[in-house]
Amino acid sequence: MADSTTIDADDDQDSGLKRSITGAQLFFYTLGDVLGSGIYVLIGLVAAAVGGAFWIAFAVGVAVAAITGAAYAELVTKYPQAAGSSLYVQKAFNNKALTFLVTVSFLSASFAATGSLATGFASYFAELWAGPPALLVSLVFVAALVLVNYIGITESVVMNMLMTFIELSGLIIVIGIAIYYVAQGDADFGILGDISVSGNPALAVLAGVAFSFFAMTGFENTANVAEETIDPYKSFPRSLVGGMVVAGIVYVLVSMAAALTVPVDTLAESPAALLEVVKQGILPFSTEAMTKIFTIIALVAITNTTLVTLVTQPRILYGMAREDVVPGVFARIHPVRRSPWVGLLFSGLVVGTLLVTGYAVTAAGGGIDLVNRLALVTVVFLLAIYALVIVTCLKLRGQDEDERAFRANTPLLVVGLVGNLAILYYAIYDDPTSLYWCAGLLAVGVVLYVVERLFGSKGTAATAPPLETDREV
Repeated sequence: MADSTTIDADDDQDSGLKRSITGAQLFFYTLGDVLGSGIYVLIGLVAAAVGGAFWIAFAVGVAVAAITGAAYAELVTKYPQAAGSSLYVQKAFNNKALTFLVTVSFLSASFAATGSLATGFASYFAELWAGPPALLVSLVFVAALVLVNYIGITESVVMNMLMTFIELSGLIIVIGIAIYYVAQGDADFGILGDISVSGNPALAVLAGVAFSFFAMTGFENTANVAEETIDPYKSFPRSLVGGMVVAGIVYVLVSMAAALTVPVDTLAESPAALLEVVKQGILPFSTEAMTKIFTIIALVAITNTTLVTLVTQPRILYGMAREDVVPGVFARIHPVRRSPWVGLLFSGLVVGTLLVTGYAVTAAGGGIDLVNRLALVTVVFLLAIYALVIVTCLKLRGQDEDERAFRANTPLLVVGLVGNLAILYYAIYDDPTSLYWCAGLLAVGVVLYVVERLFGSKGTAATAPPLETDREV
């Protein structure tokens, strides 16, 4: 781990990475990470939990996430280095076991998110070709992205911006349909205040927030490009929090648009809920053509988000291997492709196992919704990490202070901490079986750690050559 001294943001020699990301690029990088495929996949589940007023769940979720983003912004400007939450926890607590737990939890969340997205991809793909089984489509999708990463994909910020515009275009279509519908005088705005589920309305909204939080995640990845950002002290607070706020506004507008144009029951029962907005045939265009266009946009959005998660997973394993935390084999990279091929294969295997297990349980009458379950597992892991990051931010006050660093509002951080813990508690209370899935994923990391402790060779992995993506964005 790095020592506790701050790194000069202008010292490229110390960081070893080229500072080339501007504030505007960082804004779109954050926006692209947050404004990903979560809303394409999960909006139906949120509608089912809350009712017509499910936009409130997205509004509450983005508020809590934005406060958490402010904590990340403070920590990034104090420690403008790659590694994110693991680095901050190590600096605050100097406990390698806790740091390892945070790292494995983040990796596990990434595995679960990939499985949920792959399942969502299969649902949208069925709109174009309903022939192949959903499990086969999901597995082939993951395998194809593993292959793309093996060949040697380099994710540039410019490409991320282009993909963000494609993702955003689909959401703009949904909003545009709603505006046209309202202009015709057919909209019933009363639905936006309807919490039609039984029980306590506050708990219904909290349940919706737990599902919607999956769509808010991704901003934590922005911290990993700290060493490659020009003037991170100014860029990060504006771009990180600003990107999340813009994404939140879009999510709220999309939620309202869906509720106004499609019966809530239809949204709740659809595995591709946003597509139902297009299928209503509100616009004076061919519904069939619009459906195909929107489906392709949704598939691109899901592919882009899943690709990012699959880029991250083997690199986490690679970094852990170089620190002698997991077996050194994960530090191996292909001599020509410069890709961490062992980590890629392992990541694909873990995600594939999650998918096969989930579909098997469903087929056996287990009564689970695989998208729901894997998304919830992702949220449980990340909410725990977010809460710990806020605690870390408060604990590190007074240490390594820099007058250029951003300082988050303390009362807001306390509100964010309570919000994360409340959502985490309810998510587990509402579905305690998600902990079994969490435990299974954590066990994978623990097994790797034990294998390294028993059979690993100290120092071998640390001499591994750098990845190509370690030197460029």
